[in-house]
Amino acid sequence: MQKNSTMIRSFLSFIAILLTLSTFVTSSFAIAEEVPMDAADWEKVKTEGDITIYTRPHPNSSFKAFKAVAIINAPLNNLMAVMANPKSCVEWVLGCTKSMAFEEVSFNDRYAYSVNDMPWPFKDRDYVLHIRTSNDTKSGEILMHMNATDNKKEVDDQFERVRVAQTVYTFEALDDNKTKMIWLQHTESGGILPGWLVNALIIDIPIKSLQSLEQVAQLPKYQDATILFDQAGNITGVDSKLTR
Repeated sequence: MQKNSTMIRSFLSFIAILLTLSTFVTSSFAIAEEVPMDAADWEKVKTEGDITIYTRPHPNSSFKAFKAVAIINAPLNNLMAVMANPKSCVEWVLGCTKSMAFEEVSFNDRYAYSVNDMPWPFKDRDYVLHIRTSNDTKSGEILMHMNATDNKKEVDDQFERVRVAQTVYTFEALDDNKTKMIWLQHTESGGILPGWLVNALIIDIPIKSLQSLEQVAQLPKYQDATILFDQAGNITGVDSKLTR
């Protein structure tokens, strides 16, 4: 029984790490197709509390895309303070063991390097994300687009570099200091695991990550944050206890 429990935990950890890596494929020439927000074929598969998970087939893939829609019991300012912290990955994303910023042009155009733990015998994954943050000045919605880039850091042979990745977060402030967050993602396992297994396990992983995010957003260091805008109403950064 103990051996079976250990194996199950290893599989769950592995799938969680695949999810945090966003979309990746074995071919360096692959192009990630953007996951649509409002496609007609999204299928609701699970609701737990204020989090609902949808899945849909992804073109030319045996792995489904997912959309997580959550009402998080934390104000938008807190969540953006978490997102602005380049080390916050290890606080709420399952499997993330290292995260750092580099070559930050601005809050709207920055890069992050992360390492994700993998169960033996697989290599740990590392990846470089180009993070672009913007907002809709009319609705107030904030968007984060994260795409992998492979020419910003030298490859370390102890890791398996993620070549192609894509994730989209959207944030919308609600009443009562709550925030609506939508998380879009598609993941390719590179043939390591069969599609049916990944598709069976991906449902619970976003739920657990978003539950952790809600808890992390309550930490003292993320309180009393202020989202900064320029004169045109475009987001320019986050003023928090970590930056003061």
